[in-house]
Amino acid sequence: MKPTPSANRRTEPLLAFGAHPDDIELACGGVIALEVRSGRPVHFVVCSRGEAGSRGTPRIRTAEARRAAQILGATIEFIKLDGDSHLELRARHAIALAGILRRVRPAVVLAPSTVENQHPDHARLGCLVRDAARLARYGGLRELRSSPPHSIRRLFFYAVTPEAEPTGVQPVLINVSAPSIRDAWTSSMKAHASQVSARPYVELQLARARVRGLGAGIGHAIALFPGDPLVLGGLDSEA
Repeated sequence: MKPTPSANRRTEPLLAFGAHPDDIELACGGVIALEVRSGRPVHFVVCSRGEAGSRGTPRIRTAEARRAAQILGATIEFIKLDGDSHLELRARHAIALAGILRRVRPAVVLAPSTVENQHPDHARLGCLVRDAARLARYGGLRELRSSPPHSIRRLFFYAVTPEAEPTGVQPVLINVSAPSIRDAWTSSMKAHASQVSARPYVELQLARARVRGLGAGIGHAIALFPGDPLVLGGLDSEA
């Protein structure tokens, strides 16, 4: 039987960027668990090792992130841009991230929202990923001529904290109500023991998802914010 277009798309990678070792898991670990279990390969790119944090050493936080990614079923790599709490908007950073996009060749990309009322590394990384998604398409970009251009299909922003949720952007709600998905998400957050042992981060994220879910008539939901308007092939299906 010939695979349907939707089935083919499930095998296209999802690439998630995080400024710090726990950002992806806290904000959208349930989405990652759902995508992995539906057959999509997922790769994390973490842009620091949390070296400016009040708790946990870079070694500990790197190990926690590797464990969390393993729980969710994702692969992970760490890159150094300017370091934790020192990230700046630089063209060379956007080009470096565009190079990763060309290497991984994802269909869907997740990045922290560009809202400024949050850790500054989050908003700046969101801007850099947004720019990288454009630069990855440009065949004449001198620094990336060794790899073929790549166009992603969709960019979604996630909000690590409620304050980081964009205003004026209608979110897409991802249903993470299944107990197995919530359990994997919860376990991935708890893997960051150096962070979640000091403050109730796990409870906060689950509560946010519960409120979103109740509003939509389901158990739990995670909000993602489209970088561009969604285009549908019909009223019941995506293009």
